[in-house]
Amino acid sequence: MDRGQGSAIQMDKQRKRVRHTETFEERLSKEAVKFKEAADKLPPGSLARELLLRRVTQAETASNINKWLSSKISAKAC
Repeated sequence: MDRGQGSAIQMDKQRKRVRHTETFEERLSKEAVKFKEAADKLPPGSLARELLLRRVTQAETASNINKWLSSKISAKAC
């Protein structure tokens, strides 16, 4: 199969849409709490705990970036 046929097949598929009932900020916050609680159940220094704590940091960073971008967008709109 050449590249052209493969992309044609993928174009026929419709992406499943999800309607969120919570804001992006709320979803990030819940995710951070969930990962923090899971990390607290693991022994200090374990790889799984470190990976969960990294996910907590990533969610918090994403939240901060989202707030920063939101404030920049609303400042330009005024």
